[in-house]
Amino acid sequence: MSKKEDILKAATLLFATNGFKETSMTEVATMTNAASATIFYHFKSKEALFLSVLNSVKDGIIEEFSHYFDEKKFSTGLEMLEGTVSFYLYLAGNKAEWFLLLHRYYPYELAKKNNTCRQSLEDIYNCFVDIFEKALVQGQADGSIGKLSQRKTALLILSTVDGMVRFKNCNLYDAGALYNELIAVIRRIAAT
Repeated sequence: MSKKEDILKAATLLFATNGFKETSMTEVATMTNAASATIFYHFKSKEALFLSVLNSVKDGIIEEFSHYFDEKKFSTGLEMLEGTVSFYLYLAGNKAEWFLLLHRYYPYELAKKNNTCRQSLEDIYNCFVDIFEKALVQGQADGSIGKLSQRKTALLILSTVDGMVRFKNCNLYDAGALYNELIAVIRRIAAT
């Protein structure tokens, strides 16, 4: 792993757990055994580092889902939808720092004034919605999913699944304890 990748990995964890304002470049340097000058060589400012972290998270999410769909085959769209929900929850547990970062207020505050940040966030959430929508389209084609607005339904499913992840990340409720109920709700939504 290159020094730049080390810096991105450490910064992701620090921004996710501490927040943007509470994370210092000195902490990133300490965590990566890099001089501050090295960090500023790769990233001109703390905000530039944050934007690179966000872009790295986006690329990681796209790559993880791409690998998942390359390895997994589904016989119906409903099966694909259930698999996508399961993989989303798995990924949120396995790459918790990505989802903690996305659940912080700062990215959305920055997006109000920074188009690069806004575009990265839109790309991330569009990726999620597109994945759920793809399953809905396939399910409608094969008859395993009822006729409904694909995009709006994909947004509702994402909101429901991501809400479970937020509960878990905030230590309010264990999303795993509601997995069977979540899948049952997803099935009911898809059957309408």
